[in-house]
Amino acid sequence: MEYILPIILLLPVLGAIGCGLVRSAVAARYLALATSTIVALLVLALLFALDWSSPRPQFEFQAGSIVSISFVFHLGVDSISLWLVALTAFLQVPSIAASFSAIQDRPRQYYAWMLALLTAMLGVFMARDLLLFYVFFELTLVPMFFIIGIWGGPQRRHAAGRFFLFTFSGSVFTLASIIYLGVRFNTFDITGLVARFPAEATRTELLWVVLGFLAGFAVKVPLFPLHTWLPLAHTEAPTAGSVILAGVLLKLGTYGILRFVLPFGFAHADGTVPFPALLRWVAILCIMGIIYAALVSWVQQDIKKLIAYSSVSHLGFCVLGLAAINYEGVQGSVLYMINHGLSTGAMFLVIGMIYERYHTRDIDELSGLAKRMPVLSFFFIFFTLASVGLPGLNNFVSEFLTILGAFKSPHLGIAYGSFAALGVILGALYMLHMAAKVIWGPLRTPHAHAPAEQDPEAEHHEVKLSPDLNRREIGLLVPIALAIVALGVIPAPLLRTLHGPVKQMVGKAQPPAEQVVAER
Repeated sequence: MEYILPIILLLPVLGAIGCGLVRSAVAARYLALATSTIVALLVLALLFALDWSSPRPQFEFQAGSIVSISFVFHLGVDSISLWLVALTAFLQVPSIAASFSAIQDRPRQYYAWMLALLTAMLGVFMARDLLLFYVFFELTLVPMFFIIGIWGGPQRRHAAGRFFLFTFSGSVFTLASIIYLGVRFNTFDITGLVARFPAEATRTELLWVVLGFLAGFAVKVPLFPLHTWLPLAHTEAPTAGSVILAGVLLKLGTYGILRFVLPFGFAHADGTVPFPALLRWVAILCIMGIIYAALVSWVQQDIKKLIAYSSVSHLGFCVLGLAAINYEGVQGSVLYMINHGLSTGAMFLVIGMIYERYHTRDIDELSGLAKRMPVLSFFFIFFTLASVGLPGLNNFVSEFLTILGAFKSPHLGIAYGSFAALGVILGALYMLHMAAKVIWGPLRTPHAHAPAEQDPEAEHHEVKLSPDLNRREIGLLVPIALAIVALGVIPAPLLRTLHGPVKQMVGKAQPPAEQVVAER
């Protein structure tokens, strides 16, 4: 298994080159689908081979050392990163398959960029060298920039530009922190830096490095008020772009906070919490994002923009769990990354299927779809209920754990947990309000709506779709629905796999009650 991780990274690169070289659009589609499926199967093999009892990175691979800058091409996964690798590979397959009917212009280039994006995303979760992590982290911007800018909606160029500038600008501060760590300790090894930096650095060094990391990751999450790039990017991106953006790319920010901000600035291995005030400010921004984005979602007319704002609210729960720095909060946060990727990615798939048929996402133009599209309506309501945290479905467990973590945290407490719980109520209101208008009521759909904007120089082939979901579309949604039910009914097996690394991160970060009172 020594070479399994580089093989997984290399396969999408070869697939992307193949998609660019083939002459047939059909060949490019099936090559991309076959490549992503093989990657998913290899990741599935890793899930069975990993030693879940060990918190240490496994399947490690090292090559390509550059001594002058202490850079090593070092890959490895633990239980947390492997689950996010699995989420990435799992969502890539339906994203590629959903594009068969949606992408008719320049399909070879499109599938090449999708596979290049897959490599970059997988690399972020596999990297064990901090500089390598940053390289993959930034590489995700390039494919997504072209996917939004070429195959997006009418405002695609503006959306792509805003997405790139916001996320790249934040990452500059992260790069400064990474360079400082490399120069200070003459290594970019993540394990070594996590062990040495908090113990050997001064308080000032810690603060500035943590702020640099937090700046880049907060934009990527995105935390309020750095979220303004996300709704436009989601709205203008093609369906697969929205699925990957919500399902995986936003998790790069939360994963970065988990891997670096948490051990550097939130909770040290000796049990100290160096910056409790900063931790509480991050939690306040999470609460503001949860409530503000929920209220904004309530008044949206575009279904896709509504789900985009809901992601801001949901990711607020995810970071709040990390800010709780206790076992329940961090474990719930990791589970939230996976659950949000499944439920929100599925919602964007269903919305894309509606848009392909009616070329609109306006809630005022769509009503009573249950009468014409009962199968689609079933999946729409099912994924809506998953998003609002219905008990028995996946999001309930992760929302409960993150709120419980906030309640139990000696650094946060009842007020933070109560406001977060209010966000759950608001989430149910705006999601069910949207579902009620679109699915039930009198049948109302556009009779003759202009098709989506196309590139005038691109080859276009009209694809006719059945009024309701066809077998290919049902086949894309059923596995995600089954995963949502499984994680909602029996989350314990997955949670047990997170025990080792989570306990290692926060096991000692429980200060005595008198210390907390003194800090407050």
